[in-house]
Amino acid sequence: MDTLLIVDDERNIVELVELYAKQAGYRTLRAYDGETALQMIERDSPSLVVLDLMLPKVSGWDVCKRARAKSDVPIIMLTARDDDVDKIVGLELGADDYLTKPFNPRELMARIKAILRRASPEPARIHTVAHLAHLEVDGPKREVRVAGMPVKLRAKEFDLLTMLIENRGIVLTRDKLLELVWGYDFAGETRTVDVHVAQLRKHITGSGVGIETVFGVGYKLTLED
Repeated sequence: MDTLLIVDDERNIVELVELYAKQAGYRTLRAYDGETALQMIERDSPSLVVLDLMLPKVSGWDVCKRARAKSDVPIIMLTARDDDVDKIVGLELGADDYLTKPFNPRELMARIKAILRRASPEPARIHTVAHLAHLEVDGPKREVRVAGMPVKLRAKEFDLLTMLIENRGIVLTRDKLLELVWGYDFAGETRTVDVHVAQLRKHITGSGVGIETVFGVGYKLTLED
């Protein structure tokens, strides 16, 4: 049974998420400040963390950053401010997704279910070593090299890259990427795809491979001139 760690200094939020989580069949743990959350992540090894940004003692940003340095535990951030900067910073620090308060608990449960379903690395879509310009992707080993130098990608970044390679030259919409890479089977406002694409572009700089934005549609993998 998967265990969720719910971290928020608003007890009514914790109780609401806990109610829906237990109905969905999850075990739950509670933390009301960032310091306790970090201790519980290390001690209890939860399956997923629902993490508020505005926390006493240690902020949600710092919890995410410090947790990510030691663990790949999936993290969904909660933010009370509808501010793209908060969301982007959270995702760049290693959060898997975010929701803005007030949120629909059913949508949160859907995202938790999808993320846990994809938490373990998928079997490699690329079953051999793919070479594109100066980019080398070893599917079975889940390793990437740019101009012969190893590049460390997070699990979702690797899955996103292999999905784009598999569909090279084809435009994939954000909703389609959410479905294929994150396992989301619902349409919801999220910058998750955009931020992961931005991070992936940084990692493959100098490879001769680009990710083109097709405005109003989505993204496709291209070879640079």
